[in-house]
Amino acid sequence: MSYRTLEEEIKVLEQGLPPVEGDGFIGGRLDPQEASLVLVPVPWEATVSYGEGTALAPDAMRLSSHQLDVETYHYIKPYTAGIAMLETDKSLLKLSNKARKKALKVIEALENGKKSKKALNFVNEASDTLNNAVYEKSIEQLNKSKFVGVVGGDHSSPLGLIKALNDTQNERFGILHVDAHHDLRKAYEGFTYSHASIFYNAMNECDKISNLVQFGIRDYSSEESQRLFNYGYKGACLYDTDMQQQLAWGVSLENVFSPYIEKLPRNVYLSIDIDGLEPLNCPNTGTPVPGGLRYGELEHLIFMVVRSGRNIIGFDLCEVGDSVDGWDANVGSRILYQLCGALLASQGKIPYK
Repeated sequence: MSYRTLEEEIKVLEQGLPPVEGDGFIGGRLDPQEASLVLVPVPWEATVSYGEGTALAPDAMRLSSHQLDVETYHYIKPYTAGIAMLETDKSLLKLSNKARKKALKVIEALENGKKSKKALNFVNEASDTLNNAVYEKSIEQLNKSKFVGVVGGDHSSPLGLIKALNDTQNERFGILHVDAHHDLRKAYEGFTYSHASIFYNAMNECDKISNLVQFGIRDYSSEESQRLFNYGYKGACLYDTDMQQQLAWGVSLENVFSPYIEKLPRNVYLSIDIDGLEPLNCPNTGTPVPGGLRYGELEHLIFMVVRSGRNIIGFDLCEVGDSVDGWDANVGSRILYQLCGALLASQGKIPYK
């Protein structure tokens, strides 16, 4: 890709011309050296336990974003702060495909009451490779004073970024997690770095995470709910049924969300699994679950974090599915741009209203 300077980028984007296929996120071609925010695509789905396709999501969202208009209601001209998306690492996609085949052998063996140790070891080693790659890509950008967001891939994708933030932040930070699932299983199906284990691993491996606050959870195991309970003050969850009940009683969305946002410290990492939304917005995600947040409710939740004066230090968007009509990528690319705007606004890079 031939890069543009930030001045050139702003001029092109404000003309509103149709992007070409080789352009980056929102039709940009910004040199990452000039960006405030760098997006790291992670084409990974080795351990998904139901539907496949999320490994293709980073490129699908990049293409889908070409039909977005770049102005937003809350965040004033996010693109003017500089947003660059790195090119997808095809070697990770190849490794994901190999690991996925091995993972299916592991799952099949489990279903038959057996074990496939060789295949399991391959998947766990591949996941280590993935985590190290994302860590290195993230730490490189953080050391250049860039903000970083991960574009998954399944929900195991961002652990490397979370660990990189853990190693570079001076203060502790909280995680705001939107999902249909707790993702607190220990080595689900034997996979140490399963997509269903992301926050079990993050909470165990990152000592600067102060607490985990979850929204939209509606499909979970007793292991996970007990683990969240055992976290004590470090864990909190607005379960989807509780949210829907309060809204049905006439409680305002602001009053439903506020007590949970107030549990977060000054610095916050946002982790958005798209299946936290109602399936209308993500029909082809790997594990869709009835219920969930509406698109506008998620948008407002993210804005409430900004408006509260907290600093968003990084984010991920994961589990966007693959679909022929491109609907999932369309919704995903819009959420991704909202996340970009929110981080940049919270860090004083752009105004907001």
